Amino acid sequence: MIRLNLPDYAIKLSGTKQRPTIWDILKRKYVALTPEEWVRQHFIHFLIEHKNYPSTLLANEVKLKIGDKNLRADTVLYNKELKPKMIIEYKAPHIPITQKVFDQISVYNMLLHVDYLIVSNGINHYACKMDYESKKCLFLKEIPDYKNI
Repeated sequence: MIRLNLPDYAIKLSGTKQRPTIWDILKRKYVALTPEEWVRQHFIHFLIEHKNYPSTLLANEVKLKIGDKNLRADTVLYNKELKPKMIIEYKAPHIPITQKVFDQISVYNMLLHVDYLIVSNGINHYACKMDYESKKCLFLKEIPDYKNI
């Protein structure tokens, strides 16, 4: 897999050459190793180990429903009252972060109404704080530490 713009961690791989898997620290099981999953696991470890996010308040592949359409938010951070606080959307490293990616995460946010949105392809990361009063997304210089959200 490609080297990412995220810190290394003790990666646990399994499976076969044809069907490799990677340990999902949140689901506590091995999942299919795809380029997007490679980014997700690195990013989750970055949040937990470097930004002090509690793993108990993070969830991967959160099911959402809009009308008859079933969607999945890649990762959601909850507050201590289990109200969604942040949505994180991942793309494979070769997928550029475009307006289409922000449109996708915005659809999820129509349901969850969170304070923060993050998108990452493992190379480039964008974080923004929602300002619902002025109906704007304020881009942050870096991924916030847990204590600052």
